[in-house]
Amino acid sequence: MAAWKRKGGLAQYYDKIVNGMTSRGYQREFAEAIFEQIKGFSEYGFPESSAASFALLVYASCWIKCHHPAEFLAAMLNSQPLGFYSASQLVQDAPRHGVEVRRVDVISSDWDCTLEGLPHPPAVRLGLRLVVGLKAQSALRILKARRERPFDGAEDLARRAEIEQHEMTLLAAADALMSLAGHRRQQVWEAAGQRSAPQLLKQAPVNEEDLELPAAPEGEEVVWDYAATGLTLRRHPLAILRAVLAKQGWCTAAELHDLPDGQLARACGIVTVRQQPETAKGVIFVSLEDETGSVQVIVWPKVKAQLRGPLLRSKLMAVKGTWQRDGDVRNLIAGHVEHLTALLGGLATSSRDFH
Repeated sequence: MAAWKRKGGLAQYYDKIVNGMTSRGYQREFAEAIFEQIKGFSEYGFPESSAASFALLVYASCWIKCHHPAEFLAAMLNSQPLGFYSASQLVQDAPRHGVEVRRVDVISSDWDCTLEGLPHPPAVRLGLRLVVGLKAQSALRILKARRERPFDGAEDLARRAEIEQHEMTLLAAADALMSLAGHRRQQVWEAAGQRSAPQLLKQAPVNEEDLELPAAPEGEEVVWDYAATGLTLRRHPLAILRAVLAKQGWCTAAELHDLPDGQLARACGIVTVRQQPETAKGVIFVSLEDETGSVQVIVWPKVKAQLRGPLLRSKLMAVKGTWQRDGDVRNLIAGHVEHLTALLGGLATSSRDFH
């Protein structure tokens, strides 16, 4: 019937279907309506077996997320990249379901994300796999050296696990050396000093006076978090910006939730997903995330044509429009879109864009 890159092509059967029905006593209007239904399905249809198998997977996934949310989160993080939801979105959602998430730590983390505090309630320990740029072989050397005996500092880690300076810097940027070196600026300082020594001096300790650096402000820490792991366990970036956004009249997702249908609304959030399905006839669906949840935005083709730049390039997007509410379904119908990415500074966020 149809495929991702091929249309159904059933128009050639119009005469055979419609005339065949009318010759058997059906009204032409009814016959044409039936043909239009068939043609519509041929543009984007699934066999029943596919729908049933997918429904089973969805049911099983929902059951696990409901009854074992920590296990579900760990499994999803270990399977990245996949689907619509990034590691950041999954971790932001976890506390809303009572799941504690613990940072990457060279003295506690495995390569994969793991569970701590079993049997109940378990917390999720982020794995070394989330440190951008860290090689799996290097992580395995860390685990091997840690099993032999605990590390007594960043220098000891670098020497016994044979971690080169650039990967020590990656670990420090991800805040993974906190247990050994303190706050992130201190970690980066110590990591920078771990230069590869000649073979004769590889096991020789270096005795220098400690240099105490001031801790970084929260905003800088969050920027580092996103750059080094793609997520943060600190406050959501929009929680830090909330005072500025509130003065400009932008609401949170939680504030919009119970608005009545048809009311004018203003929302602002980090763009996490853009979807432009071929079957949507030019409509774009955008997901915005803030510190309280998500807002689903629908952008009609006319608005898309007028505001294409901010709509497709914004990392932080503000939307003015009409709140649409039908039962549990809630959407913001965009009337105007603003590009507020400059407020994020150097924060490195990314969205999942589907066409």
